[in-house]
Amino acid sequence: MTKDKGKLRTVAGPPRTLNVNKFAESRASELESLHSIVKERLSNDFRSQRSKRRRTTGHDNRVAKSRVRKKQKPGEENLNKSDNLKNDKKTLPRHVRRRVELKKNSLNGFSTSGDGTKRLRTHLWYAKRFTMTKLWGFHLPLGVQGRGRGSRALLKKLKGGVLVHDASYCSAIQLEGPQDLLLSILKTVLVPSPYSHCEDARNDVLCGAIYGSAELHHVGATFSKTIAPVTYMWQPQQCRKADTKVDHADICGEQQKIDGCASLRRLWVWIHAAAFSEGYNVLQNACERQVDAAGSRVSCISLEDHLGKLEVIGSRASELLQKILHPATCSVNSSLVKYASFIENDDQILSSAIFSLFVNDPRFLNKDITDPLEAKSQNISYKKDENGGNRIPKRDMKLLSCSSLECEGSPGLSECIDLWDAKEGIDPPMEENIICMEKHHQRMELFRVGDVNSGRQQTSVERRFSRVCPILLLKSDNQKTSIIRWSIILPLCWIKVFWISLVTNGAQAIGLREKHWIACDLGLPCFPREFPDCNAHTCFMALKEAAYDEKSELRSPQTRTGKVPVSSPWDCVRLALEGLSGAGHDWMQHEQLSPNDITKNLKMNTPYSSRCITDIESSCSAPLEGLVARTSYVLTQFLDEISGSHLLLFPKVLHRTKCISKFMKDERIFNEDTDKGIYQINRDQKLCLVRVLLHAYREGSFEEGAVVCAPQIDDVMLFTTRSKISKGELQVPESFVRSCFSQQATGKWEFQVPEDPATKESYRLPIGFITTGFVRGSKKPVAVALCEAVCLAHLRGEQWKSVGVRKRRKDIYVLVRNLRSTAYRLALASIVLEQWEDDVECM
Repeated sequence: MTKDKGKLRTVAGPPRTLNVNKFAESRASELESLHSIVKERLSNDFRSQRSKRRRTTGHDNRVAKSRVRKKQKPGEENLNKSDNLKNDKKTLPRHVRRRVELKKNSLNGFSTSGDGTKRLRTHLWYAKRFTMTKLWGFHLPLGVQGRGRGSRALLKKLKGGVLVHDASYCSAIQLEGPQDLLLSILKTVLVPSPYSHCEDARNDVLCGAIYGSAELHHVGATFSKTIAPVTYMWQPQQCRKADTKVDHADICGEQQKIDGCASLRRLWVWIHAAAFSEGYNVLQNACERQVDAAGSRVSCISLEDHLGKLEVIGSRASELLQKILHPATCSVNSSLVKYASFIENDDQILSSAIFSLFVNDPRFLNKDITDPLEAKSQNISYKKDENGGNRIPKRDMKLLSCSSLECEGSPGLSECIDLWDAKEGIDPPMEENIICMEKHHQRMELFRVGDVNSGRQQTSVERRFSRVCPILLLKSDNQKTSIIRWSIILPLCWIKVFWISLVTNGAQAIGLREKHWIACDLGLPCFPREFPDCNAHTCFMALKEAAYDEKSELRSPQTRTGKVPVSSPWDCVRLALEGLSGAGHDWMQHEQLSPNDITKNLKMNTPYSSRCITDIESSCSAPLEGLVARTSYVLTQFLDEISGSHLLLFPKVLHRTKCISKFMKDERIFNEDTDKGIYQINRDQKLCLVRVLLHAYREGSFEEGAVVCAPQIDDVMLFTTRSKISKGELQVPESFVRSCFSQQATGKWEFQVPEDPATKESYRLPIGFITTGFVRGSKKPVAVALCEAVCLAHLRGEQWKSVGVRKRRKDIYVLVRNLRSTAYRLALASIVLEQWEDDVECM
């Protein structure tokens, strides 16, 4: 605009269209001068240099045309008419049909391969970069391509970056009904029971402010069979009026006034894919049995094809979520208030907290905002550079004005559907081709190219799309680990959108192998690898052993190594208990019972073997005929049942007077009543395993499947008093390593008691096995093992009795021998239940 005698005159802008012929005629002299300059430089030789030529078929148009004809993409008519694809499959190759199928973003369900195996929504991204495997009915990423290394770089990224994993193979089961019935069902199938928590924690779980972790068991006695670890969460009771704001404290107060409308509650139980079918059958049977006086029942619905789950792990996970998760205006609730108040300092967020949010599509975030006024209106903090200018925003990013990107039929913010109503259907995100077309029209309008009205034309869309997604944000960090872990629960159709945003903003994707390394480094159990009392563990180990046998058959007989058991033979742990019953504290004097007799006595005489057997059970049976105590309550109850409360085990129970620190400093433990410390083991006693963390005393690397043995006092003194041990000490013969475990015709492994007198002196009785070995690159390598609880108590008693009060330790000395090694290594075992009240949280 210019001024002309006090009047404003608008200057005409550049034309919207350009005629190339007229433009060339008007610039003919300039083009000729440029051509003459180029001609002089190339010596009038416009041919490509021979040294830069490549042997390609690019010059042959016939080959290019045939290639395009073969790989021609299907048109819109072929996509809409599925009958044509079925009748004429030769027109479209398999890779074209597969690409079209993988690009689809259906509302519910997973795409399947030819054999019915499901594919994750991130399958196409994973398959290009990871080694894929068929497991639990899914195509899952096993790990990064290669030889299975890279743990050192992964742990470094864990402590200084962000890792992301697609855990959509874990599914939820929805229970809906009266609150009293739901609590009674959870009491019969969950350990620990919801009633076992303190009053404050129980109220927080019922309000939906935090989630709970427990073990799912078959309906029956306390020591019934374990199915899998689960995570359960309650839907918050919302106010009936839309204008009323609801707070968790108000909800907890209103729960005491339950009327006919508010008594119906919803509950989600998240189960791993390895045990989903078994867990669903158990919950469905439990719901059918529970009926109140009014005849009300609890409905059990599977949400397997509706919800997805993304796990974000790392020290900078909170920063990444703050960058891509921007709550929309429709999520004005108590969760948003808490999320906004703690967003600056995530240390104040309670463990196991749940945030129910409506977030904007992360694809519409603008990263180039530099206007301080706009930043102030959007709560964006800026930093000044050295010259005083504004740089990129510190934390938040402003959302684009997406009014032009909103297609027809898109619901407004007032029509947002809560994630708890995912069964009814949630609108999917906008398709990429629509977004790209709208962005193209915006660029054309910005450069004033083409028709003005062409960019405003909206294509007719049959489906409804949304720019707002409902999510549940779960924080999982506690005193056990120092690494922050977040879980994002969202509709299945939105998985791909958030996955691409997380990866492009710096998160590193991981597979099952890397997830197992992280769980071991954090000291958390990994399902189903470390759950030998579950059917899922047996099925997993059977597949692992079949893969191991197939790989060994590819080698020549000269290069094959000796076969060792892939699944640990837990029956041999019974030998240690038999040794205790035969000779008190003398571990090496025990009755020569075969493992078959031990197993027969265990099945026939144990009073704990009775359990509730459902009509539908998995074809795989658990290899462990015993129990694994993962809560202090279960361990305490087991000790009370066998009259072993005086044993030197100190489970961390609330308001418990028995403290390990007092017993360590008491000199009268073994002086006043020596007979009290001797405990006679019944032959029909059931095994009770506890999870322990093993640290090498001086040296040694513990592998998965290594056997944990009971040392003698001389063995402990040999390692602790000497600075160096000779090579021949504390070793078993090579023949014993090869014949230690023998495989029967049924495929089951059994422990062979040595008969050679020389071998009897060198071998030690097994009390457990290592389920997870050392992770390479860890600064504090730790192995995870399951050991017999009574045996550990007797070992602690022997070791405390042999040393003075000041030299007693909380940890227990054990010996570890890798299955292919002849040497024993000394290790320190710390019982997890003596440090924490429960051990049910897993990865």
